Amino acid sequence: MSTNIYTNYCFRDSHDIIIIEPGKCSGKPCIWGMRIAVYDILEYLAGGMTEAEIMKDFSELTSADIKACLAFAADREKKLFVASL
Repeated sequence: MSTNIYTNYCFRDSHDIIIIEPGKCSGKPCIWGMRIAVYDILEYLAGGMTEAEIMKDFSELTSADIKACLAFAADREKKLFVASL
């Protein structure tokens, strides 16, 4: 497991793909080396774009980048706590 120097977020493979830097993308999680926020990729997917369509629009993106966005979102969702009333 590796850790990016900019964030506490750990990735379970050899690449640190998702980072959080205070001065980049307004501090939102984004793809390393790019100014593409995780939220943007998730929004494109939710809107019906395919992985291939997203990669065509953003030639610098890889399939691994898109999967990392999904993994990041899944990990955050898993950590949500809902208090019972």
